Amino acid sequence: MRRSTIRTLIKGAALYLNTNSKPGKAKAIVLSFTAIMAMFGAKAWAFSLDDVSVQAKSLAEQKFAAPKSNLPAVLRDMKFADYQQIRFRQDKALWSGEKTPFQLNLYHQGMHFDVPVKINEVTATGVNEVKYDPSYFDFGNLQLDQAALKDLGFAGFRITYPLNKPDKQDEFVTMLGASYFRVVGKDQVYGLSARGLAIDTALPSGEEFPRFREFWVEHPQPDRRNLVIYALLDSPRATGAYKMVVTPGSDSTVDVQARVYLRDNVGKLGIAPLTSMYLFGPNQPSPQVNYRPALHDSNGLAIHAGNDEWIWRPLNNPKRLSISTYTVENPKGFGLLQRGREFSRYEDLDDRYDLRPSGWVETKGDWGKGKVELVEIPTPDETNANIVAFWTPDTIPQAGEPIDLSYRLHFTMDEPALHSPDVAWVQQTRLSTGDVKQPNLVRQADGSTAFIIDFEGPVLKNLPESAQVASQVSLNDNGDLIENNVRYNPVTKGWRLTLRLKVKDATKPVEIRAALAEGDKTLTETWSYQLPANE
Repeated sequence: MRRSTIRTLIKGAALYLNTNSKPGKAKAIVLSFTAIMAMFGAKAWAFSLDDVSVQAKSLAEQKFAAPKSNLPAVLRDMKFADYQQIRFRQDKALWSGEKTPFQLNLYHQGMHFDVPVKINEVTATGVNEVKYDPSYFDFGNLQLDQAALKDLGFAGFRITYPLNKPDKQDEFVTMLGASYFRVVGKDQVYGLSARGLAIDTALPSGEEFPRFREFWVEHPQPDRRNLVIYALLDSPRATGAYKMVVTPGSDSTVDVQARVYLRDNVGKLGIAPLTSMYLFGPNQPSPQVNYRPALHDSNGLAIHAGNDEWIWRPLNNPKRLSISTYTVENPKGFGLLQRGREFSRYEDLDDRYDLRPSGWVETKGDWGKGKVELVEIPTPDETNANIVAFWTPDTIPQAGEPIDLSYRLHFTMDEPALHSPDVAWVQQTRLSTGDVKQPNLVRQADGSTAFIIDFEGPVLKNLPESAQVASQVSLNDNGDLIENNVRYNPVTKGWRLTLRLKVKDATKPVEIRAALAEGDKTLTETWSYQLPANE
């Protein structure tokens, strides 16, 4: 039962008692009302997205109040290594010892996590704020004055679950910083992040980072294998209400319902944003000698368009900010993927890039006309999240009008399962200096740039080697195609496309698209690549 309904019943009962004051009758009414309330039981304090939406709408009608830091200098100025010493005590975890596989741990404030986030627990009887207590934390060898810990709060939280072993709690969700969150599935390690909302990403005016200012986490029931989290988002030009149903597993998922309100006009609204890192890989090798063949959390943007076209855009680490847009009406899905799971692709025993999940946005309902946008930012090392992808609608509602969206986030290492079996996909993209084999069998560079693109998938594996597979290639006017060759790959049971082109102006990028077909039938997704400008 909704709380508003309960309040109505209480008011009605009180009014009736005031106007019907006979003791016997009043006692009967009280007993009947008590029985009704007992009958509704645990449903008496139901909490929903509507409760958060009321707050989001109210906030949107008010002037934005910038959050203020409550951190003393000793915590604000601490180094990352010192912040890592502050650990949550596992014996203080919410729901520890209860008959539920979930536990909730809390993050302490520190460094740039300087604004407290309010965290509430939703139970059968009401909503209770989780109050800060320094005894929840082990501060290691940090010497902190107890006065410095007074009136602090939490920076965020993480959820644990016996994901990999039945007798061990594994962290699989973390909510920390702005509207960022990370999720992993079984045998995965943290990589890319999801966000609640992106505003004006890569615009000259500067990006606005909305933040989740308050959370409500439902107390998990023993028979439930998912966890419900509500969040209130706030920023100078937008507010939002979010419901996230998190389900752990081999592929962990997050079902998102979002209702966003704008306070003011925005230049670009990024829906279901994903943030990742790409430093180098086979399509853009490291400029320095490195034992690792690739270093990235994701190596490509995948799009499943409303017309069923599949697009694969390998990522770059450009020398200048790069923005690529793909006009897609009612997209079925998009994501930043980590294609290729062999350890030999990465050779990193410490950071295990081979175990970092792909993030896929499965849209629900009609999203209308818009674009999937990819932003690539130059980075000198792997510590910067330099890749952003999101959906941006062509028409942005006026201030005060709600934007309702639903989607499911998949965090997976089974990339082929995301793809249609009727369409082959790009298994790898390799960049090479273009060359020509001479009569003496020596290959000599000819000033061209070569791409080796391997396609694979059931639709190709089922074709005979003699199949008449041809390429469909196009590029912009900054390049001349001088080789276009398709051949069967007996190792992968797929087909390899070799392209060689000459760049006309090295200070400008070259846009290339390619796909494989047999007659009139398209066999593969579209390989869409931007050869960055070499400035």
